Amino acid sequence: MKDFKKYYSIPVEPEILYAALVNAHTIKLWSGEDAIMIAEPNTEFELWNGSICGMNLEFEPSKKIVQEWYFGEQEEPSIVTIKLHEDKKNTSLEIRHTNIPNEAYDDICFGWDNAYVGALLSFYNEG
Repeated sequence: MKDFKKYYSIPVEPEILYAALVNAHTIKLWSGEDAIMIAEPNTEFELWNGSICGMNLEFEPSKKIVQEWYFGEQEEPSIVTIKLHEDKKNTSLEIRHTNIPNEAYDDICFGWDNAYVGALLSFYNEG
């Protein structure tokens, strides 16, 4: 199992970015895909037509999202913690993803950079 941690700078206020991450309608705007998401603990979510799915664990409006991502049967849960930090004109987006299966690690890192955060950056830089 491996861990991933990275910071990204997104050119929008934390409140707007948080809404984009927890609202199914806004997720579709930046991802281009339907999403199942409710900002309530103990609810399941699904992004990118099921490529990402799991359980929502914790929400702190405009500051933090904690989710368990499913990778099949694992001994330890794979936990994603997203923290939003205000940074002058931008939001510092901190991603910490723990217990990634070794065989999925490279794909997950690529996905964070190019699909998930890449789509957010494209959306907000073009807007």
